[in-house]
Amino acid sequence: MTAPPRPPAAPPPPARPSFGRRFTGRLLHWWRRLTAMRTAIVLLFLLALAAVPGSLLPQRSLSQNNVRQYFADHPTLAPVLDRLYLFDVFSSPWFAAVYLLLFVSLIGCVLPRALEHARSLRAAPPPAPRNLLRLPDSDRLTTPLPAARALDAVEEELRVRRFRVVRRQGSAHSAGTGGDLSAEKGYLKETGNLLFHLSLVALLLGLAGGKLWGYEGSILVTEGQGFCNSFQQYDTYSAGPLVDSGDLSPLCVDLEDFRAEYEENLTAASFTADIRFGAPGQDGRPTTIGINEPLRVDGDRVYLTGHGFSPTFSVTRPDGTALTDVSVPFLPADQATMASQGALKIPDLGGGDDQLALEGFFAPTGLVQGGILTSVDPRPLEPRVAVVAYEGYLGLDSGIPQSVYSLDATQIDRGRLVEVGAGNLALGESLTLPDGTTVTFTGFREFAALQYSHDPGQGWVLASSIALLAGLLGMLLLRRERVFARAEAAPGGGGTVLTLASLTRGSGENAPRFAALTDDLAGQLDEALTERARGPEPEDSPRDS
Repeated sequence: MTAPPRPPAAPPPPARPSFGRRFTGRLLHWWRRLTAMRTAIVLLFLLALAAVPGSLLPQRSLSQNNVRQYFADHPTLAPVLDRLYLFDVFSSPWFAAVYLLLFVSLIGCVLPRALEHARSLRAAPPPAPRNLLRLPDSDRLTTPLPAARALDAVEEELRVRRFRVVRRQGSAHSAGTGGDLSAEKGYLKETGNLLFHLSLVALLLGLAGGKLWGYEGSILVTEGQGFCNSFQQYDTYSAGPLVDSGDLSPLCVDLEDFRAEYEENLTAASFTADIRFGAPGQDGRPTTIGINEPLRVDGDRVYLTGHGFSPTFSVTRPDGTALTDVSVPFLPADQATMASQGALKIPDLGGGDDQLALEGFFAPTGLVQGGILTSVDPRPLEPRVAVVAYEGYLGLDSGIPQSVYSLDATQIDRGRLVEVGAGNLALGESLTLPDGTTVTFTGFREFAALQYSHDPGQGWVLASSIALLAGLLGMLLLRRERVFARAEAAPGGGGTVLTLASLTRGSGENAPRFAALTDDLAGQLDEALTERARGPEPEDSPRDS
């Protein structure tokens, strides 16, 4: 007996791809997901959603006072929101992450499409399909003209309508016919689509450039005072990582006068400030700025973002040493009545631990009830100030930064600042301290909250926004249209049957447009038939001399 045949050996298992190939494949998979148009749309929606808190909550880059007011009104909620960067939305890490992902997604999505569109602009319209009557809009025309002459008439009409036209003979679908004709127009629709997305990329680049090379600073300027564009003079400032202090524009601004107007219900109607601006050392030029009317100089802008009051005091020591009309801005604690709080530090009238400080509450229209001063009107009709005087060590030379608008509470808690007097003062009234020092409320001046902004990307952003709008209009209003024609001999050999079809991508109904095109082509064929019937024009016979 012979042994049974051995079964064929099992094929070896396929080799497992190497780690490098698997890692590369995974990267390509996620890159395709990131650069898909669907992902770009989702990221664009997330960016718009992330910007919503920036419009609902006060932002430090726009108004420090409003942020402080929010902390005062919501002492429990505000610290939680601050940890989530909701008062600095547009500089937060999570906003930057969405921003960068959208930028990368758009670049990876748009550039391949732009290259493909560039190739299609040089390519001829595609050949006519086999069965033209299956297209959404199609029709047949019969004419006694031969096939070539009928296609000539169709080509002439389509070129008048700005189609790109190609005639083909002997193609796979035109065998046994008089030839095919393909026409196409509407490339600007895809151009508008690409322009829209490329403009969005340019817009993101402009915004990024403004953040990298831009800067802004905020400062409170009292009437009669001014500032120069220097980081050291600003109360708060922010600058891009590529900004150097030597790159700041040489500009100085002086506040000459501030005016606030109110409606009958005491809401603010308008704020205007008369300023003088120019290079350091120059007299400058006068101008007036408002809330929505900033000063614009060589791409830089100076905004008026708020206002308040700076009470003025005169302080006289027992030995006759005096400071007259010293002031400091008091920050508004209530925007409705402009009730303001602040502190005046006077280290010059004493040395060591014998320094004076005034902590106060200013009411433009004050009313004292039960010894408590309140403000009932934002207009300065009857200004009053409640002051608490302290003597001791202010800690100004300790090297620890502290606010110029409030006292260091730790110095009070440690007993290094001691309360020596308090009182509610009307205009011209004085407070006498135990050591004989007198503090007189001599008046007030108004201050303006100014913001200096330098954004080198603003021109780029404007141009990108205009191009983005133009691309959007082209994408929505234009249409991509293809027209095909095929000439075949009529049954019985008498004339030509012309099959027409149209394929359109875009807005609007195409049936009326195709019907109008068919009617015009029928008229063009009739004119060609009439010219053929007339024959060639006879030549003029020479005249007898």
